[in-house]
Amino acid sequence: MTCNSGGIDRALRIIVGIALIALTLTNTIGMWGWIGVVPLLTGIVGMCPVYPLLGINTCKTKK
Repeated sequence: MTCNSGGIDRALRIIVGIALIALTLTNTIGMWGWIGVVPLLTGIVGMCPVYPLLGINTCKTKK
């Protein structure tokens, strides 16, 4: 797996993921909030599986 998510992208994904999960656990939003696991995991790993399909790379590391 190659990194294709940059620092800001990863931070935003982690924040949004945690926020959605927290809203679900406090019964503010329904079970749809568990979708926050996806941005949380992609933010932690640093790889978004959709980005290569769209030709996007926000990671600044060059190899």
